[in-house]
Amino acid sequence: MPNPVVHFEITGKDGAELQSFYREVFGWHVDADNPMNYGIVDTHTEGKGIGGGIGASPDGSNTLTVYIEVDDLDECLKKIEAMGGKTVVPPTEIPNMVTFALFTDPEGHGVGLVKSDG
Repeated sequence: MPNPVVHFEITGKDGAELQSFYREVFGWHVDADNPMNYGIVDTHTEGKGIGGGIGASPDGSNTLTVYIEVDDLDECLKKIEAMGGKTVVPPTEIPNMVTFALFTDPEGHGVGLVKSDG
């Protein structure tokens, strides 16, 4: 079964400024009312596109990441590494939110994985 892209993430030095930028330019609803001040994006586009998140990065770097949903993070990371990719962040759970991992492909592009609910 193919794995869909289910989330995007935009991070940088000033999460609140980025949230405001995307909210104003594109009319996105950005809810950062959580302990991490991570802006959950809802584009209110009824079945078109995907949701995402906007916030500050831990090290102040600018990133744009897409997240691919998979059934088994560990198994997928093994396959990625066998094909020349590298695990950057091993499977990590943010309680009551998501379990994710990050990797780079053979050319260094950063990509995220999200564990499916099923």
